[in-house]
Amino acid sequence: MSTAYQIVVCGGIVPDPLQTLEPVSSPTGPALKNEMILPAVLDPWSKHALYEAANLAKNNPGSKVWLLSLGPKAKLQQVMMTVAQKVPFELIALDGPASGFTEAAECAAALAAAIRNIPGLDMARLLVFGGWESASRGAGATMQIVGEILGITNQFQGVDELKVGAAGALQILERIEGGKHQVSSLTGAPAVFGWATGNLPEPPNHPQVGMLNMKGIMPALQKAQAAKIGAEGVEFASVSLPKQKRETKLVKDLSPDEVAAELVAWISN
Repeated sequence: MSTAYQIVVCGGIVPDPLQTLEPVSSPTGPALKNEMILPAVLDPWSKHALYEAANLAKNNPGSKVWLLSLGPKAKLQQVMMTVAQKVPFELIALDGPASGFTEAAECAAALAAAIRNIPGLDMARLLVFGGWESASRGAGATMQIVGEILGITNQFQGVDELKVGAAGALQILERIEGGKHQVSSLTGAPAVFGWATGNLPEPPNHPQVGMLNMKGIMPALQKAQAAKIGAEGVEFASVSLPKQKRETKLVKDLSPDEVAAELVAWISN
């Protein structure tokens, strides 16, 4: 017996990781140089969450997936042209900054409000997915705060696998120290899941799925509500690229223990 879920995936957009990112100071605070012309992608952590959500919905008839994304509308449209071809979903767009120089609490408040405003939302069937971390807002706290605002106390972070058992019971594998997993059980929704890399490969492009998704994506972008997200009250002393330092040493015929000892000595100094 399957359970129909309402799955909301919180996924932001980030500059393509192949681009060189240079922080600069702007009148509104720190920003990235030429940020608006940098090509963007869906946050890699959020991608895994989206693919896992689509797989869960596919295996549980009657389920539905929403992708809730906060970012500039022009950038969201660019990214959705690619993402739409991967899996079926309905877009909920919030028009706001996608910068990493924002407060997790403000982002979470905007996301939680958008989730509450979903027509026909049933908290008893709600699963909130997102990235355990983020390529831009890497505070590791946004998903937790979203859950707290929504009153969802069952939260799991670093999730690699989610299985649905008998009577809708959920079994969750979370990453813990030492390369191990913690197995948790939950009777059912609601719950928040911060996904790690999961177990699913990236789905191939499906033009038919993309055309169906785009029918809803364009109207969603047109009616995207403005979200005022920033870091009010926070002052940044400076922003700069991290310094690069490379020391190379070529030595032959050292034993593994000797190599390890040299590495420890180098790190200690």
